[in-house]
Amino acid sequence: MTYDENLAARIRAAVDEAAGPAGYREIAMFGGLCWTVNTHMAVGAGADDLMVHVGKDGVDAALEDGARPAMMGERTMGGVVLVSAADLPDADTLGAWVGPAVERALAKPPKRPKSSPGA
Repeated sequence: MTYDENLAARIRAAVDEAAGPAGYREIAMFGGLCWTVNTHMAVGAGADDLMVHVGKDGVDAALEDGARPAMMGERTMGGVVLVSAADLPDADTLGAWVGPAVERALAKPPKRPKSSPGA
């Protein structure tokens, strides 16, 4: 899967604004991009979609707001939804999805670093 460069640039700006001084990390994965905040995945960019971590408790509301379930093969990804780029016409609409995902990531304690083999 490849990602839409224009969508990725818009997401990057929204994550930067939402994360503020906490910062973020951008990671290439599975042919798309993922943005982590406080060591937790917040959002991603794939084909023509914004991937949003809404948590298992946020999926139903996100689906009601126009998102669709995120699938990996035949499996539904728990707590993650997709929003079509066509449904993100401006920065405010994009920010309404990105902001809460960043807040969710910031609210969690950071993940502990994985120890390297032989350490």
